[in-house]
Amino acid sequence: MKRIVLDTNVVVSGLLWGGRPRELLALGRTRSIQLFTSQALLSELGITLLRSKFGPKLEGVGQTPDSLVAGYALLAEMVDCTPLPQRVAPDPDDDWVIATALAAKADLIVTGDKPLLGVRNVGEIRIVSVTEALALLAAD
Repeated sequence: MKRIVLDTNVVVSGLLWGGRPRELLALGRTRSIQLFTSQALLSELGITLLRSKFGPKLEGVGQTPDSLVAGYALLAEMVDCTPLPQRVAPDPDDDWVIATALAAKADLIVTGDKPLLGVRNVGEIRIVSVTEALALLAAD
């Protein structure tokens, strides 16, 4: 079973809009893949969902930022991670995604963030788009 860390942008998209990111969440719910997160990523998810641009969408789905974060925390297995010894990603916030993946011994990091996609891999961990992840999972 693939061990996967979803970047916050993928989680938000899957929770609020559906589409291909929601397919990854559904695979996590059916335990076809194993999703991992950390306190740092859950905090980022909560802060992101508080942005005013998400307010109407949250109302539309009858959710609050706290309820979505709590639901995702139940779906993904929590790992303890520590800051990376040196910066890896172009955006320092993305280093928490990488740190989470390292702590989880993940196979994949799935993101829509182009600078993070540019890193391509960290050790054995591949950094891929949602489409690439679904294609890899379908091939397994």
